[in-house]
Amino acid sequence: MSSITSPTAKPRKGRRPPRPLPVVDGNLVEEHTRRHPEGIPVSARSTTRERILEVSRVLFNRRGYANTTIADIAAEAGIAVGNLSYHFPAKRDLVHSLEEEARRGARALRATYPSGRPVAEDYVEAVLLSMDRHRTYLFLLRDYLQFGEDRAPLRLDPDMTANFDTLWDLVDRMDKEGMFRRDLSVDLDAITRLLWMVGRYWPAHLQEHEGLDDIEWAEMQRGFEHHLAVLFPCVTAAAQRSLEEAFLRISGELSARNKT
Repeated sequence: MSSITSPTAKPRKGRRPPRPLPVVDGNLVEEHTRRHPEGIPVSARSTTRERILEVSRVLFNRRGYANTTIADIAAEAGIAVGNLSYHFPAKRDLVHSLEEEARRGARALRATYPSGRPVAEDYVEAVLLSMDRHRTYLFLLRDYLQFGEDRAPLRLDPDMTANFDTLWDLVDRMDKEGMFRRDLSVDLDAITRLLWMVGRYWPAHLQEHEGLDDIEWAEMQRGFEHHLAVLFPCVTAAAQRSLEEAFLRISGELSARNKT
């Protein structure tokens, strides 16, 4: 496998101080923002409800759902607790709204594929953006058993299943277009599951094993290189080149979009 190095994707080891997040829900932060004590950027044009949800999402990701109080969220959002309770009477209401926001985003992303572009481009973009959504809503997957006694374990979740099916469809397209080596017996089911696990658990690995409090976009690029480490022994030299070129171009475009 050739070495692919993105100028902004450098491996980091050990714990580092929290840094302000440059991206709000996968979008560029507007030019004029308010920064609260923990460095959470919130658009000055956002509504109170939007500000509450953004601050809640960041704090839940950083501290965990159980360790974040309504008072913490109100203080970071710069509002009174009563004002927050007017919009969201209970902390679980914040989770429900953020979960619905995450599901809408995942469905919109899935609807864009196939896009009519080469499969390598669809694959790279879909995986990078899917990992970024896992990063953005990390607490939903990590803390779900804390949300209430009636919370069922994550089994056969319809959106998670659909996300997996999207990845499977992309791998199947790659196979039909001759990207996998014919001199090997490649188990596409096993490959797809391995790729799914890399994308699904990469943000959790960064937080739990590398000690990153705020996971930046560059880490998603590093995570994609793990995808290539799984794929490259199984695909042709031409397919490797196509994936490398697509990765360098698309990751560069997405990096520019997510730059402060």
